[in-house]
Amino acid sequence: MFRERTITVVIPALNEEQSIAYVINELLALKVCSECSCVIEKLSQKNNDSRSNTLTGPKIPTDCLSTPSCQGGEIVTLVDNVVLCDNGSTDNTASIARDSGAMVIEESEKGYGAACLAAMSVPLDKDIVVFVDGDHSVDCSELPALLEPIFSGADLVIGSRTLGNCESGALSIPQILGNRLASILMRLLWKEQVTDLGPFRAVRNDVLNDLQMQDRQFGWTVEMQVRAFQLKKHVVEVPVSTQKRIGQSKISGTVSGVIGASKGILGTIAKLYWRELAVKYGSTASVKIADNHVAKVGDNSESV
Repeated sequence: MFRERTITVVIPALNEEQSIAYVINELLALKVCSECSCVIEKLSQKNNDSRSNTLTGPKIPTDCLSTPSCQGGEIVTLVDNVVLCDNGSTDNTASIARDSGAMVIEESEKGYGAACLAAMSVPLDKDIVVFVDGDHSVDCSELPALLEPIFSGADLVIGSRTLGNCESGALSIPQILGNRLASILMRLLWKEQVTDLGPFRAVRNDVLNDLQMQDRQFGWTVEMQVRAFQLKKHVVEVPVSTQKRIGQSKISGTVSGVIGASKGILGTIAKLYWRELAVKYGSTASVKIADNHVAKVGDNSESV
């Protein structure tokens, strides 16, 4: 428990046996100052060219008191629970995750949103829910910075890869262009500051319940942001670092993945905006048409 709140991390995963131990071990090893969130202890980061599917790096302590702004509080473990939803992996993702200390559940229906919804349904005490991919494309030691706005009153915090440092080649051209287009559309339609659809994000659990998430495919991340805008929630972006993922992406690594993700994301934006207008002007028929249209768009989506 950190600042009297339990923190649960959700990881949707499909065939991530090469990377999942890194992600889980780094999350569970994080120790921070209870007063200022300074990272006291974390697992070492290996260079990308030397990473393997076994995490053997030692814990590297950092003297919290040497940080000028640190208030010298109690040293506490940041993450209470890690829940991994195995979305039909054909490798050893589930067993490695379990051995690394995560609670593992299964969801047979392929889909990023389906996996996240399944993990959310696990009956655990959770005041804050963090979502992160299992490909080791983010620096988990940046989690305290992602959480800080929550403790200052934010409802949803998005880790923006656009605002942070990005290793060359970490994001593909389709990812960069797709994020840019979706961000522009959300800025135009909802007049909110959006720079990224980053999957590394934190949200208050009560707010997450208010959002009534439904998308079971690629539209999950954008649905969360748009629903938060529509409900006038306090959404904040913070910069996060991005590194090359381990293994091939199920989206940007294939043509079908890029097409499926584009349809799912843009279709979800269209549905939610159309639905908002329909509700505003009292058209129940338009709401049903919008829902049915996007359901068809997401039929062929695969898990991220």
